[in-house]
Amino acid sequence: MTIDSSIHQENAIPVGQVFDVDSRTGFMPPQPPIRRLPATWEEWEAMLDAAIAGGFKCGDAADLTEEDAERSESWRAQVRKMPVLPVNGALTSCPLLLRRGHLVLTFLLHYYVQTLPVDVSILIPRSIAIPVLRVSNVLDIPPLLTFSDTVLYNWDHKTAPSSANPDGGVEAPQLDNLRSQTTFSGLADEEEFYLCSARIELRGVEALELMRQTMDEMFVGDEIAVRRISAYLKTMASVINELKTLLLDVRKQCDPERYYSLVRPWFRGEDSDLKKRKWVFEGVEDEQDLSPPRELSGPSAGQSSIVHVLDVFLGVDHQSKNSDKPSFMSRMLTYMPRNHRLFLKHLSANPRPLRSFIVSAQDEELLDSYNKAVLALKEFRDAHMIIATLYIIGPARRAARVAMAGAAQIDSGAEPTPPGKAGEPLKGTGGTDLVKFLKDTRNRTGATMIS
Repeated sequence: MTIDSSIHQENAIPVGQVFDVDSRTGFMPPQPPIRRLPATWEEWEAMLDAAIAGGFKCGDAADLTEEDAERSESWRAQVRKMPVLPVNGALTSCPLLLRRGHLVLTFLLHYYVQTLPVDVSILIPRSIAIPVLRVSNVLDIPPLLTFSDTVLYNWDHKTAPSSANPDGGVEAPQLDNLRSQTTFSGLADEEEFYLCSARIELRGVEALELMRQTMDEMFVGDEIAVRRISAYLKTMASVINELKTLLLDVRKQCDPERYYSLVRPWFRGEDSDLKKRKWVFEGVEDEQDLSPPRELSGPSAGQSSIVHVLDVFLGVDHQSKNSDKPSFMSRMLTYMPRNHRLFLKHLSANPRPLRSFIVSAQDEELLDSYNKAVLALKEFRDAHMIIATLYIIGPARRAARVAMAGAAQIDSGAEPTPPGKAGEPLKGTGGTDLVKFLKDTRNRTGATMIS
């Protein structure tokens, strides 16, 4: 895959090697991620197996029983007794092992943190804290669960591919033949939530190819090139409309109430903690090459590289007006795999952005095609608002009303504040004011259209 004419040179390095972007699967790896770490790190895998088999509930679950709390504490006690396994050698030299290591350790971390009682401080034991910080440092991503852990590097074929590719490689994943490797709840709802994003990533590969073709034609810039770019943008609008359909299709197999109460709580990062507890990584002060993380936001659709690429290519500006405070979308870049960030940086550095080309061309058909592509992206974000309302905002307000009714019955005098009304705003898993973020991104996308 290329994004400027220099890539066509014979001595150019293929983008797949530079940016870890595959021509068939985009930002997802072309083959299923490994399912288990080697024997040296088996204790991590075994502890994750135990957590999944334990069927744990979060420490603030409404139906948490004393038996539930005892079972999860018994597991946490085992975690605290685990040795600090090494992060070196084969693990640090193999990207596939590193990604699996990050997935296993961050699932363990979230199991540990989210099953803690709500009235205790959060101290992540050394057995998780030190290795997750080391693995994250090598990968250059934060030491907690990210979109790449739940989606990009957490899939497998549902059924084995029928045949290999002509070049001898494994068949690329198909939208209807995916399953997740690891989930917190074991629910089909959680798996569908991950796979919805995976399908969007895979379907977005055509948009990446259309971008390459468009940039090649912009380099030529003649009348024939303008006609071709117009056609590419029309096709891109259709692709983005298909992404919207895939997003809305999550409703078919993911129940909003089960997602909100049984799945979403596992994703919370430090900045989504209702008690505003700080995550303390035990032993970090004893390691000269490690330091505590500065921010910890949970996995979010804002960490999807394909959505960022569409924004950059079409010229949607999500930058913060406050130079001292980066925008949410800018912050989410740090949670992406490093090579994908480099891809976005390379795309952003294009000396002739598409939007400027559209303005200077002064071609009515080209302008119309561009605006339709931007409108499709705006409608994708409209669909995101629909999903957020259905799966987060609505259930949160219903839960608040139930809590208020319960408080009134026992006359506690401490009525909870309904999310999204007064007091604290309802936060997304990325730690942002969810409603404001969704509206802002939608409005900025719509404002990108050229009148």
